[in-house]
Amino acid sequence: MNEFDVMGRIKELCAARSWTYYRLAKESGIPYSSLNTMLHKTYVPTVPSLMKICNGFGITLAQFFSEEDETVKLTKNQKECLGHWDQLDQRSQELALAYMDGLHDRQQQQ
Repeated sequence: MNEFDVMGRIKELCAARSWTYYRLAKESGIPYSSLNTMLHKTYVPTVPSLMKICNGFGITLAQFFSEEDETVKLTKNQKECLGHWDQLDQRSQELALAYMDGLHDRQQQQ
């Protein structure tokens, strides 16, 4: 069985979103000092901490540990949309989703 690099995955997800570790700490509700200790002293987070990190990224634990790149199945426009989504804070994501819901409803009425 291969050993999964938890800290490498966290760094990879931050890089993919162009997030700083400070942003991840803020989004996850984990003190920056704790996250920094995990990242630079190779301290592996506990399951509750990892769940907070996943929530901060907006992914599940299963997605965190998945070795498959789900973005391969997406179109260029879908990838671009998700790239923008990952850059938004939670409030902006809520607004974007509400806007998309409105567009969807409008299209359904036509």
